[in-house]
Amino acid sequence: MKNLDYYKVLGVAKDASADEIKKAYRKLALKFHPDRNQGNKESEEKFKEANEAYAVLSDPEKRKQYDTFGSSGFQQRYSQEDIFRNSDIGSILREFGINFGGRGGGFSSGNFRTFSSGGGGRSPFEEIFSQGGHPGQGCRPQQPVKGQDLSLELSISLDEVLHGAEKTISLGRGGERVTVKIPAGIESGKKLRVAGKGSSSPIGGQAGDLYLLIKVEPHPFFEREGNNLVIEKAISFSSAVLGTEIDVPTLNGKQFKVKVPAGIQPQSKLRLKGHGLPVGPHGPHGDILVKIAVEIPKKLNKAQKKLLGELAEAGL
Repeated sequence: MKNLDYYKVLGVAKDASADEIKKAYRKLALKFHPDRNQGNKESEEKFKEANEAYAVLSDPEKRKQYDTFGSSGFQQRYSQEDIFRNSDIGSILREFGINFGGRGGGFSSGNFRTFSSGGGGRSPFEEIFSQGGHPGQGCRPQQPVKGQDLSLELSISLDEVLHGAEKTISLGRGGERVTVKIPAGIESGKKLRVAGKGSSSPIGGQAGDLYLLIKVEPHPFFEREGNNLVIEKAISFSSAVLGTEIDVPTLNGKQFKVKVPAGIQPQSKLRLKGHGLPVGPHGPHGDILVKIAVEIPKKLNKAQKKLLGELAEAGL
């Protein structure tokens, strides 16, 4: 479905009354009806757009949803079948002497409608709403068409990457929710498919699928490199020269003592093996890499300056 501005399609203001909306639709339906514009694809498209716009704006609840969520959000919540359900378009078209639904299906699906002239003869455009239909082919039921797939972004924490998770997501369709399992080790940019949770088919086919685009949120002190976790630890200049021991946390909440060898250079990395992220739900774990930063003091007291001066004289 296209993202239409239904108010612009009907040429009415956003605060238009129900009578104004109905009047505008009647005018457009009469102007662009296929029987009056045979072979005119532009008129055919405008006629379909007017039908869709009226079906939404003439229904108080659908109009409220459209005004709340906008065109794009509304299309995610309503299929074509939903849009045309309980619409009174048929009664308005009968006022023009147009019958429908006798051959090939009724008006309720919103996607396959049969129009014929008041005298019972077949209109050249009686299949204009069927997908791929062509004038003059006759009215044949369509093959089931799969509903539209939907995509949503799903944010997860690095802790959930480590352990895997189960998340419940609201689909915004009458409170509908779906629960999905997040496999351990998953990366940003990966997609999870939930079969049958997309839009419903407009003509009774299989529903579309829901795709969840994974986004791993930043962690306060770990960065991810593949399945390794990188953490930066700052040590003093003297500790870098003489060696020291530092505490290194893990995502599991544990602390490990890691020895820093004497003479370590800035940006060197120490490895804590097997405490990173899993390679898939059942694979081995990566490592924690401890990146060493050497703190250079910006100010020194007299005693410190004297000692460093002596070190400098000694060749350090």
